Amino acid sequence: METLSFEYAATKPLKNRAHVGVVGSGDLEVLLEGSEEPKARIVVRTGSEGFGQTWQAVLERFFTIHDVAANVTINDFGATPGVVKLRLEQALEVGLHEAGN
Repeated sequence: METLSFEYAATKPLKNRAHVGVVGSGDLEVLLEGSEEPKARIVVRTGSEGFGQTWQAVLERFFTIHDVAANVTINDFGATPGVVKLRLEQALEVGLHEAGN
């Protein structure tokens, strides 16, 4: 098990918490909540060790495009970069919209 931490500057607030995905083979769960600080802080817990540079590239690309101040927890069970991007986009969609809309 490996734990990785990343941090990116951010300015846009997040309206809601989000929880998408499951910790299952080839998948991951993303928990997203707003932050009072102008940063996106990401903690990745993964059973696939040695992929820190891949995680950094995927997260850097995502948070360069999506400037959202949030605390993000990712529990990974061998998801590919494409699945990671999809789950992050799903979580962001839930987090940016008002509840009930």
